[in-house]
Amino acid sequence: MPITHVPKIRGWTLKEPNSSLREHNLDRLAASRLAKLMHFSFSSWSALNSMKLLTILMVALVEYRLPNATLHRRKLSYRKQQGYMILSPRIHWVWILLLCLSLCALAQEPALTRGQPSSQNSSTLILAHYMPWYTSKPFSDHWGWHWTMNKFDPEQESDGCRQIASRYHPIIGPYDSGDPYVLEYHLLLMKLSGIDGVIVDWYGLTDYRDYAILNRNTTRVLEQCERLKMKFVICYEDQTIPALVEANRIAATDRVTHAVSEIAWLGKYWFKSGSYVQLDNRPVLLSFGHSGLTPTEWSECLSRLDSPVAYFSQDIRRDGAVGGFGWPAPNVGMPRVDQFLTDAAHWPASIPAAFPRFNDIYRDAGVGDGYPQLPDDSGRTFQTTLQKAIKSKTSIIQIATWNDWGEGTQIEPSIEFGYRDLEHLQSINVRKEGRFTTADLRLPIRILKLRQTHASVDTQKALDEIALLIVNGDMETARRKLDQLPVSIAP
Repeated sequence: MPITHVPKIRGWTLKEPNSSLREHNLDRLAASRLAKLMHFSFSSWSALNSMKLLTILMVALVEYRLPNATLHRRKLSYRKQQGYMILSPRIHWVWILLLCLSLCALAQEPALTRGQPSSQNSSTLILAHYMPWYTSKPFSDHWGWHWTMNKFDPEQESDGCRQIASRYHPIIGPYDSGDPYVLEYHLLLMKLSGIDGVIVDWYGLTDYRDYAILNRNTTRVLEQCERLKMKFVICYEDQTIPALVEANRIAATDRVTHAVSEIAWLGKYWFKSGSYVQLDNRPVLLSFGHSGLTPTEWSECLSRLDSPVAYFSQDIRRDGAVGGFGWPAPNVGMPRVDQFLTDAAHWPASIPAAFPRFNDIYRDAGVGDGYPQLPDDSGRTFQTTLQKAIKSKTSIIQIATWNDWGEGTQIEPSIEFGYRDLEHLQSINVRKEGRFTTADLRLPIRILKLRQTHASVDTQKALDEIALLIVNGDMETARRKLDQLPVSIAP
């Protein structure tokens, strides 16, 4: 984007011009800008501020190139070389010093480009791992496996809640991941709690099992992220590749070729989105687990891509990966959190995980023995893992998860925990903005219920406007307009 104005410098302490500047008798505007450049304190230095500094340097240089007549009148020590007005040696060292400082800061900062909201004081993105795999009535014509696991019947109730394949229950009830109203509800909650976006489980493009539905739902998540100014990353489930080989959908010799073609498709479409997170100008890509491509196959896959990606493998750093991402490890326990952070200290990049608990339903559902439990500990597990992730000062933190109800790792509001974990996210105030409150967290469910019960075009347009007001931080207007709408009717 072309520079059309001199930006303000966020986080710098500016002082008044000193007498040495006044001795040069520079014009007031130029002297003021030069003094600001000479007397800042580094309260928050970043690559963005470096660019701002360079912008001001260029503008100031232009301002100092005064006409010849003005130079003679003000008797400034300029000299003329080949038609250009040059500052005197007494001033040159200032520009050289400031330019060096700016370039050093730019070189040293691992910029998170496009994926970093410009309003943040911190360069760390908090992204929630998002499952797009839920199917429910009445949005769809059946209840999907992730709500039933062929064991539970959501048409039946127990203790006032639908029976689902989880030990916990969404505060809005079981939902459909293809429902744009639900997606809006989720993303608005994230926005209000300080989450920047999602890392979505993606099963590829093949029409096998429920992969096509998951791909459709993931597309809808991206559309809502773009609309609501949220960030987006793909976590590729390459375990699909052995499943496709077993089903004779692809040849065993085409495992790598299949992965290359799917990542190439991502590059052609989703990686180009303004919402997609880039690390060092490369799209961030995760792969889940270790039952898909082998490490050797992943190395070959990455080498065959036309455009490089910032690839992260789970728990470890594979060859070709820039780093690894953490994940709850119930078989190992909480010590795995510290071990990951220790290992990650030696990698170029990493994505540590914060999680609230692990308490799956697999044994009760009859789909396996299940895993050991990682306790919720009255919210302290989430608080501790989040704090450790923040202290690691990485570019990205992953919350595992937003909504894996089957494994009980969700922080999405539930009957059992309410908004507790989202309120904690607000309380730590990572970016020191403080513009949202715990009361604001209750607005998205009001919007959802109004959307579900009032189909009029005018009401839906009004809710569209309110959602965007929330995204832009205008909570007072959003609340006032929401209060003016008719009360929702229980669906």
